[in-house]
Amino acid sequence: MLYDLTVPAYQNGLEALSGELSKASAWGADNGIGELQFAVARLAPDMFPLASQVRFACVQALQPLRRLGEIDVPEFPEDATDFAGMQDQIAATLAFLETVGPAAIDGDIDRTVSFELPNGMIFDMSAFDYVRDWAGPQFAFHRTAAYAILRHMGVPLGKADYVACMMRHLRPGTAPAA
Repeated sequence: MLYDLTVPAYQNGLEALSGELSKASAWGADNGIGELQFAVARLAPDMFPLASQVRFACVQALQPLRRLGEIDVPEFPEDATDFAGMQDQIAATLAFLETVGPAAIDGDIDRTVSFELPNGMIFDMSAFDYVRDWAGPQFAFHRTAAYAILRHMGVPLGKADYVACMMRHLRPGTAPAA
């Protein structure tokens, strides 16, 4: 159950983010916006830039594996400086997620998960509460922030880009005409 709520959702989100970065790269090249401009773009002065949001989305997709399954996961200590680097982080995360099966993190949903934030705050909660109240929202926040930065920069993205995984569920003949 915990696997089903995490790994597939993270795979869907990261695959969509990869597609959005590809669109941003092409759009930026056509519109004179350089890769570094994208990498350092942010929504507000006190928010992290795009490159950090991408790295954090990858980290947040891997952290539950460490906390729920005590799995050694890849580290991304530095932000990428260009689209290729951001794509590499996403590809490495997706490749690692492919190696993890349900047995690695499923188990007693009531077992205690504890973690400490860099500011010293410590949380103790059930594995289920951790997935619902922390892991999912943390991934979604950084994933959404990356999307919002790309939109803020002018990249013509829409909801279909954000939830690209839904196209595999589309009933034939029901898509609106272009």
